[in-house]
Amino acid sequence: MSLTLHFHPLASYCHKALIALYENDTPFTSNLVNLGDEQERAALLKLWPIGKFPVLRDDATDRTIPESSIIIEYLDNHYPGRTRFIPLDEKQALQTRLRDRFYDLYVHEPMQKIVGDRIRPQGGKDPHGVEEARARLRTCYGLIDQEMARRTWAMGDSFSLADCAAAPALFYANEVLPFEGHTNLAAYFGRLKGRPSYARVLKEAEPYFAMFPREG
Repeated sequence: MSLTLHFHPLASYCHKALIALYENDTPFTSNLVNLGDEQERAALLKLWPIGKFPVLRDDATDRTIPESSIIIEYLDNHYPGRTRFIPLDEKQALQTRLRDRFYDLYVHEPMQKIVGDRIRPQGGKDPHGVEEARARLRTCYGLIDQEMARRTWAMGDSFSLADCAAAPALFYANEVLPFEGHTNLAAYFGRLKGRPSYARVLKEAEPYFAMFPREG
């Protein structure tokens, strides 16, 4: 097996890459990284000095690929399967990348802001930043709810990179700000959770969910 994914089962961006791997049954070796372990952290930093996961290592091409969106595009190009994550049509490809950015930047990031604030020490909290993040999520929920009134997946009838981004972003966003009143969004999220590739990711993450910082 030439592919190794360096990841953690609780990390949302790792979910995104795992969905793509499981979607096409792409063979790979998993390497769970404990950032609290100095040796494991050092090994990750050697691969990718930024020190964030997921990181995909392909020994067959002697390449190290960081960042979930780039990993998925790399898989699409070098290890294609039954699911094509980025359409061949140029216009559709551009729109798919836009939706990927939408979920990463406008759903994922504010969700992480709220979660990150929960683990800040007293005196270091950022209530203004958290309320801004909540407002951004509410805006995004409304946009997604409108779109999903007439779509099965983020780009229409075909599962894509955009859905790989949406699944973990929405999973954790719903934990910090529930989808109350957004029935189309909730239905879309239900389809994402029912997708075998993401259902597998969530099943494997279950033992680690107790580590997720709850409010209060």
